[in-house]
Amino acid sequence: MTDDIAFARIHPAIGIARVGNSTREDGWFLGPEVPDPPAEQPGFYKDDQGAIKRQAARFRIYGYTADGRVVRELTADQPDVSIEWSVHVANKKAAWYEFSLPLDIPDMKDKPEPWRNAKVTDRASLIIDPGPKTLPAGSTETVEFAGGSFLGTPVPLGRMQTDEAGRLIVLGGLGTSRNPKGGELHSYGNNDGWCDDTSDGPVTATVTVGGTPLRVDPAWVVVAPPNYAPDVRTVRTLYDLLYDLFVTQGTLEPPKTVNFDRDVKPILHRFCELQWVNKGFATHFGFGGPEHFLAPDRLAALASPSPTHEELRRQVYTSLRDPERDGSSPVPWPWIYGDGMKGRGPFSLLQYLTVSPTQDAVLLSWTKGEFDALPWPGFPQRLEDAPVAEQPALLDRAALDFCLADAFHPGCEVTWPIRHTTLYSAPLRIRHRPAGSVEPDYGDRLTQARALGEDGPLHEQGPGDLTRWMAVPWQTDTASCRSGYESGNNLGPRYDPYLPTFWPARVPNHVLKESDYRIVNKEITQTDEDGREAAFARRASWLRGLKGSYGQQLKQAVAEWHAFGIVEVRPYTVGDGRFPERIQVESVPGFALEGVPDNRNLISIHVPAATLAAEALSTQAAGEVLALTGRAPHEVTIGYFDKLDPFGEDAGVAGEDGS
Repeated sequence: MTDDIAFARIHPAIGIARVGNSTREDGWFLGPEVPDPPAEQPGFYKDDQGAIKRQAARFRIYGYTADGRVVRELTADQPDVSIEWSVHVANKKAAWYEFSLPLDIPDMKDKPEPWRNAKVTDRASLIIDPGPKTLPAGSTETVEFAGGSFLGTPVPLGRMQTDEAGRLIVLGGLGTSRNPKGGELHSYGNNDGWCDDTSDGPVTATVTVGGTPLRVDPAWVVVAPPNYAPDVRTVRTLYDLLYDLFVTQGTLEPPKTVNFDRDVKPILHRFCELQWVNKGFATHFGFGGPEHFLAPDRLAALASPSPTHEELRRQVYTSLRDPERDGSSPVPWPWIYGDGMKGRGPFSLLQYLTVSPTQDAVLLSWTKGEFDALPWPGFPQRLEDAPVAEQPALLDRAALDFCLADAFHPGCEVTWPIRHTTLYSAPLRIRHRPAGSVEPDYGDRLTQARALGEDGPLHEQGPGDLTRWMAVPWQTDTASCRSGYESGNNLGPRYDPYLPTFWPARVPNHVLKESDYRIVNKEITQTDEDGREAAFARRASWLRGLKGSYGQQLKQAVAEWHAFGIVEVRPYTVGDGRFPERIQVESVPGFALEGVPDNRNLISIHVPAATLAAEALSTQAAGEVLALTGRAPHEVTIGYFDKLDPFGEDAGVAGEDGS
């Protein structure tokens, strides 16, 4: 074997950047580069003016031998290496099709999606495309993603630069959404006349080593909304979904032997960590709850392959959702909405989330006692601590492990096309559309058959193609990712305002306030210890800063999205073992919250738009909801939520603001 470098690859294969509105020179940070990075200090994610910092995606190049072994990272400070980077991001949301449900699920058969902004004949005017940008590695300059516009209004999409070793750093937009004509917002995801500054596109490089040009396998960058709970991972991450996709395809191998620490514990841990972003998960899986898997005695039993604990393992496994067994019941785990979620029946078998088939296989082996309990050292906390041969895979996983593969409704970072192998040239590596190649015209309505067909949009990808399926603007979907969604006719004693939930790992539902953390941590004196227990159990609605009707809340979210608190890790310093050593706490929000109850906007009740349009019916509906739930008026947002009505059956005569 020879260690000569035969080709190169850019890693991560899919990099994730996130928007932020900080304009300070240091108002950005690097996204995760290992799957289990240490938590940042409180206050890290916002600048001293309360603006959210942008998350940057950093790309590296590794040299490989002809048989695919990693030789070394290639950097511009190596005398034999020359690198020039190229990035081409775009935003095509407004020129694409509306989103109702994923077009690849049975629910969407015979339900074609129409164009967004269908009345705009100049479709190119809806696409924000600054064109390809290049930058020599090691340059001290920055290159702006400028030159694109929306309906004639310039819209910058961020910038690129390199670090001291010539690695590429991509920063996205400032999170600004706009409507040049000043139109209203009415939808979680389909608002005509609006654009935002998220984006995506190819990342390529030209590389020579010792004067010899190398083939370079390219990468992709996605610029997504902020991560409001950066240390919380969901039950099924985007990496889990894609790993399962390529295991099923046969291009990646599942673990030969299931190890509890490496394969099983992380899944159980995620159930418990959701306690910091959803009160329902906190009560059941959180510290002191009946299924707190991380409690020392419980964890020791779960980690033991002994037949003594077989029934415990079985009960955990059989509590997980099996759609064929469970139908549309919300009771099985995880309590998270799925791709086919609707607010009224008949419900889809995809109404709620399931773990991936690979996760399920791991848990089934664990249930049977077919696993080893040998200690696993875990991931390194810094990329530099890993052997160079392991670094590419760590980068690829880290970028995707903090992304969602919960309900693609449509999602947070990307949506349902990402689960189709036709999108990839190799595992995790997006297939690029060649320069000059024109995508087919799919017409003014996109059918399921065309979307999934051989000439459909699930093959070669161009700038803006991954994010075009997402909500526009992104803030309206963030403000609509709530929990305990119900229609007015499904309330009663079994109604839970906290569960099921949409995307709490990125968009929290219920959080521990800083003032309550200070009580728990004895920074604020209580007259009795019960006050600390009560403070720890309290959770405030993360959306409590929004006010007014649903339409008014969407407008406020677009303007004030940076005012939401960030869920951060804080230490428990009392040392008495009564509470977790690490507590995740909402930073103080930027909204004016004096006098605002913690439970404002706790419950979201969907009613037909026609009911809301008639004042007498609206008043009657509100009274019935309050009577059924026993809640105060400020706790309940009553509205027509099109997120729960994908086929417009309740649309009626909705007002411009959707209320």
